[in-house]
Amino acid sequence: MTHPADTESIEQVKERTARLSVLSNAGLVIMKLVVGIAIGSVSIISEAIHSAMDLLAAVIAYFSVRKSSEPPDAAHQFGHGKFEDISGLVEAVLIFVAAILIIREAVVKLLGEAPEHFSPGLLFAGIAVMGISALVNWGVSQRLMKVAKESESIALESDAWHLRTDVYTSLGVFFGLILIRLTGITLFDPLIAIGVAIVIMKAAYDLTKRSFSDLIDHSIPQKDETRIKEIICEHSSEYAGFHRFKTRRSGPDLFINFHLVMPGEISVSQSHDLAEHLESDLKLEYPRAIVTIHVEPCSRGCTRCGEFCTFFEKNSGHRK
Repeated sequence: MTHPADTESIEQVKERTARLSVLSNAGLVIMKLVVGIAIGSVSIISEAIHSAMDLLAAVIAYFSVRKSSEPPDAAHQFGHGKFEDISGLVEAVLIFVAAILIIREAVVKLLGEAPEHFSPGLLFAGIAVMGISALVNWGVSQRLMKVAKESESIALESDAWHLRTDVYTSLGVFFGLILIRLTGITLFDPLIAIGVAIVIMKAAYDLTKRSFSDLIDHSIPQKDETRIKEIICEHSSEYAGFHRFKTRRSGPDLFINFHLVMPGEISVSQSHDLAEHLESDLKLEYPRAIVTIHVEPCSRGCTRCGEFCTFFEKNSGHRK
């Protein structure tokens, strides 16, 4: 996990990694398109379309990463994290478009007259291009995913999943072309293309769900909320309880809000110090967290703190 002091360098790493994705996709689009047209293979052309959508997605991710790293301003006082969520949603839509185009081309090929054979030399070129594509995309996707996890960037994570999907589809076409070379049955070509489209549509659905969830301020995953509560509860001997716990995500930024209930005899200064300490502890594990803590006195008769209230347990042996 990255510490706050590393924020500037992490933003630079995110930008360089996004740029790497743009460059690798651009090269793969050119290779696949040239070989696919030369062979007349709809499965390779479908992979070129897939990579073209990945290229466009990578460009969008690159600019969204740059924008989301900008500090809050007068017009965006909560930061620019939503730009990454919008990027993820746009990327998912682009994958759907790519899948529809691939299916269309494959159906046309299936209903039309299939070529009797592919040139062996060009077929080997297609096999080589698909193998290279799988290797390159695997390496770049690994790098993207690593940086995405370290920086909590949904834009880079979406881009990584795009490329990982491309790895699987490229391998599918790779083995399909080998099958055509061994059997001479060219019908495998459009059928493989349809399989590619189905796989990437599933990836598009998952990305749409994730991005849309963040855009409508859905709570973060339960395991993360539980971990945040555990961190707060590490200081349970110093407060009476907490309630109105809420979370949401905006791109790489995590918003945590809750009311901290303090015993009435505690001073404002002590309450403030504890709130500051809790915020620091949370940011050690969630560096991009924006923590808002509302401090209020314990009335000793309420039940708002629920299972996290420790006041009654310590003073009367039970919880309200």
